[in-house]
Amino acid sequence: MIIMGVDPGTAITGFGLINYQGNRFSAIEYNCIKTPPKIPLAERLLILYREMEKVINKYRPDRFAVEKLFFNKNTRTALAVGHARGVVFLLGARAGLKIYEYTPLEVKQAVVGYGRADKQQVQYMVKTILGLSAVPKPDDVADALAVAICHAHFGTGIGGLL
Repeated sequence: MIIMGVDPGTAITGFGLINYQGNRFSAIEYNCIKTPPKIPLAERLLILYREMEKVINKYRPDRFAVEKLFFNKNTRTALAVGHARGVVFLLGARAGLKIYEYTPLEVKQAVVGYGRADKQQVQYMVKTILGLSAVPKPDDVADALAVAICHAHFGTGIGGLL
């Protein structure tokens, strides 16, 4: 089963595709989509749409998991992430995928076993679980892979959400 995890953002959207077969994980592809900060929001969202659409069309994931937006004290950041999430959700829906959402706490619990784990612990476990030689960079990419791993645990039978 191919699971795509996404950590949406206007400046950087991380994505990761993993294969999950019989409790075994392997990374298929992981990267990020960056948009230039000085161009209008609509153009940034269009770049995100076009680039993410290419990834979805190339890999045809079976499952699509997105990190939930948690309340942020910076309203501008929360709104920007909300715009990016809208683009990501639209793409998932257009591809006919059911969209699963996980909070950062759920992701940490699934990947590390502790919901209050720090970023370095999550990154280390992503690297270990997927057998990678290094922690994926930037952080948004490691976060997206963690969301995909979370879905493998909670959404495919171990946690039973399907």
